[in-house]
Amino acid sequence: MKLADGKERTIQHMMVTSFWHPDGTPMSAHQFMELLFGKLPEFFKDEAELRAIWSVPGTRSKLLERLAENGFGGEQMAEMQRIVDAQNSDLFDVLSYVAYAAPTKTREERATQAMVSISASFNAKQQAFLDFVLAHYVAQGVRELDQEKLTPLLRLRYNNSISDAIADLGRPDEIGEMFSGFQQYLYQVPVPISQSIQSPSRKLGA
Repeated sequence: MKLADGKERTIQHMMVTSFWHPDGTPMSAHQFMELLFGKLPEFFKDEAELRAIWSVPGTRSKLLERLAENGFGGEQMAEMQRIVDAQNSDLFDVLSYVAYAAPTKTREERATQAMVSISASFNAKQQAFLDFVLAHYVAQGVRELDQEKLTPLLRLRYNNSISDAIADLGRPDEIGEMFSGFQQYLYQVPVPISQSIQSPSRKLGA
């Protein structure tokens, strides 16, 4: 299907959907995507702003709340994931696909991408915990990265011993900053290899 920006989106037409107009009449997947496409500019102005909002648990949760208030709640967005064949992707990918026809990635691909930066930014014990977090993210979805999920994940990883978690990972505020801070790596734009190779030489020549 083609949206108002002139770009094509692929949807699974044969799926049974549960979208409804405010008056209670059923809505097709095509109509729902058009409605979502038209509304998204009210929430972020471009992909860079979406990426920035989505990279921080607090602003991501607020965005999801605003979407739900406007008829795009968890059930509807999960349905949209199915329709665009992105069940294994992050909701970020669904939003950027609908808004900008951006290619989607699976959560596993995003986790693999993130581990490159995580290995350079955190110590071995922190990396081990974040790898555990990412496994839950890949299996369950982006809600595993909500800030309120941190304590349950710590208890699960450390057999209910928060003191062991603190001994491994640092003070509670440091653990919170680590949990929130690493998430930017899931959504950053990868630097092309050619640029990463050339950039040092440009620095030397500057």
